[in-house]
Amino acid sequence: MPTIAAQPYEYSFPTGKLALIVIDMQRDFVEEGGFGSALGNDVSLLTAIVPTVRRLLDGFRAARLPIIHTREGHRPDLTDCPPSKIARGRGKLSIGDKGPMGRILIDGEPGNDLVPDLAALPGETVIVKPGKGAFYATRLGHILETQGISHLVFAGVTTEVCVQTTMREANDRGYECLLAEDATESYFPEFKAATLAMIRAQGGIVGWTAPTDTIVRALR
Repeated sequence: MPTIAAQPYEYSFPTGKLALIVIDMQRDFVEEGGFGSALGNDVSLLTAIVPTVRRLLDGFRAARLPIIHTREGHRPDLTDCPPSKIARGRGKLSIGDKGPMGRILIDGEPGNDLVPDLAALPGETVIVKPGKGAFYATRLGHILETQGISHLVFAGVTTEVCVQTTMREANDRGYECLLAEDATESYFPEFKAATLAMIRAQGGIVGWTAPTDTIVRALR
């Protein structure tokens, strides 16, 4: 099997069973005026990884491997959003409020779109998820099962919340998970560092990590 130089040791993947999942690279989190900045975060930290995520996407596209994008978003009537989630955060704007890019975290609003440089191409799957993890209340599990996917590479934001949650969900379901270290980011650099350490601790208790360029070279 092909291998990727990773931590804590080499990551092997069977040809034809590998897919990329890009978590929540949407305007609400990455651009000024979205939910991330409304909570007082420095979104430039997330914006900085857009070119790296694009290199990873291009590598998977060149290899003709499946790509899945996720967006955290809710129905306009918020019936899929628990009141506790709306109340949490206490920033200038809450979920469903009107912001500079439309209603915050509402599916179909401009702010809920993927950032333009990372837009999905025809044939790539986009999943709208109401929770932090991409398996909860979505068709992700069914999609992976029907395509025979057993190994997953992850990118996106934020490292310690939606990315890590989805990786742990995938790990519990038996998927072998690799996180692209420089294609993920947090508003808090120390949280990202701690998450990378947790993922690969104890011989890869959740999965592996590797740089984007190392992953792309292996795909070639």
